[in-house]
Amino acid sequence: MTVNTQLRQLPQIEALLGLPAIAALIAEFSRDEVVSALRLTLAKLRRTIVAGDAADLPDFAGHIFTTQIRDLITQGRRSNLRPVINATGIIIHTNLGRARLAPEAIQAMQDVAAHPTNLELNLRTGKRGSRYDHVEALICDLTGAQAAIVVNNCAAAVVLSLMGTAMGRKVVASRGELVEIGGSFRLPDVIAQSGAILKEVGATNKTRVSDYANAIDQDTAVLMKSHTSNFKIIGFTAAPDRRDLAKLAKDHDLILMEDLGSGVLIDLAPYGLTDEPVVADILKAGVDLVMFSGDKLLGGPQAGIIAGRADIITGLKSHPLLRALRIDKLSLAALEATLRLYRAPHDPLERIPVLKMVSEPVAQVQARAAALADMLEGLGAISVAPSAAYVGGGSLPQQDLQSYTVAVDRAGMTAQVLANALRGAPVPVIGRIHQDQLLLDIRTVTDADLPFIVDAIRQARPS
Repeated sequence: MTVNTQLRQLPQIEALLGLPAIAALIAEFSRDEVVSALRLTLAKLRRTIVAGDAADLPDFAGHIFTTQIRDLITQGRRSNLRPVINATGIIIHTNLGRARLAPEAIQAMQDVAAHPTNLELNLRTGKRGSRYDHVEALICDLTGAQAAIVVNNCAAAVVLSLMGTAMGRKVVASRGELVEIGGSFRLPDVIAQSGAILKEVGATNKTRVSDYANAIDQDTAVLMKSHTSNFKIIGFTAAPDRRDLAKLAKDHDLILMEDLGSGVLIDLAPYGLTDEPVVADILKAGVDLVMFSGDKLLGGPQAGIIAGRADIITGLKSHPLLRALRIDKLSLAALEATLRLYRAPHDPLERIPVLKMVSEPVAQVQARAAALADMLEGLGAISVAPSAAYVGGGSLPQQDLQSYTVAVDRAGMTAQVLANALRGAPVPVIGRIHQDQLLLDIRTVTDADLPFIVDAIRQARPS
């Protein structure tokens, strides 16, 4: 049969719409959805025929064809933003939504989403209130700051802080700290966009207090530090102590500001993570203003937190840009609930998922890996081995966490084909490929995830 003959045998859309089985689909879904699915299916058949591939035309009135159209419509109705299982070993994975929230934070969002709230109403006075009041006292209590304000992410916190303190004036920063984070967010560009003027000092690997001091003139407004959370310079290096910079700033009536990027509220050194400074310690060292994220090591929703001197925060609260950067009620509710988990009687290492994954003993990770391997028996070649997991999210790039992986090898499927199949599962499973093996890192997998992983592997087929 020639290509043209086969093409002529493809039915018109209107003819298909008159079939009883297709009419039933229209009643079940909608005419537009059915028409769109039919067009996609016919276009695929047309491409197959033109390419010269073997293509037996389906029974367009039959059950198999109708089921294919129903499945295509169902897939089109599926949410684009979906839960997945993170088996990458990267705890704060930016592509996978960063921090998973504590149950208390999820419940808080549900409560404020389902009902009117006192978002900007002072219940005591009956007058208009401020949304920032709901978390300011908590942040101050946990960090020792005089005041605080929250915006929609840490990048916004940096922009607002610079615009509110240094617009039209100079910001002195070390060359070794002019960081770039995800999405090409470069600190020099941010400083320029804020209307401030960047003055670089020092060398890439060494900067001294004297470098900052020599750069100060009558146009200087801010001395800026940035925590190099997503890279590390090693070898012949030096950086000034915050306390020395704080004294320099105070002597010249300047503001010392630090962009932490991530930022933690408790010391993680007991769990092997020694390079992430605690926010309270930074403020105690004399830093006037510190900015950090809500959805990284703090373990909450996307948010940018600015904490520090009350007079500076007061100015930021009245800045015109603040309205464009303000946090929404759902994120605010989740942030408040997360912050409360840092206070007694709660244990944040147990209640906040990010911190629980960071601090979980490796023996427990190994036991969970063994349990998954047992559940996967008979579904391929399965093995368990030690591995290294990472915090991620631009935090602690040189420090790993002991972990265990489950390697999965299914006959007739390469590691890439299996990875593709798992991404297409009803609950997608995202692992990593190393040396042609699909590895599922168990430090980022919960007990509740295991049955979904088993189902995904059981149903995996080459596409």
